Amino acid sequence: MTTEKLQHHIEALKKRHAELEQKIIDEGAHPHPDAIRIQAYKKEKLRIKDELEAIEKKS
Repeated sequence: MTTEKLQHHIEALKKRHAELEQKIIDEGAHPHPDAIRIQAYKKEKLRIKDELEAIEKKS
């Protein structure tokens, strides 16, 4: 992957990570939050974090 493509991919991952954080906050603010949905968001957020860390280690 070229440096430019890699940087774009990293930025996209960071954006998605931030979006998931906001979804977790929004869902938690509901009177009856959906725990399964929150768990899914957290799992995807962790996967993204792991991918970002793996990219950092390779760089």
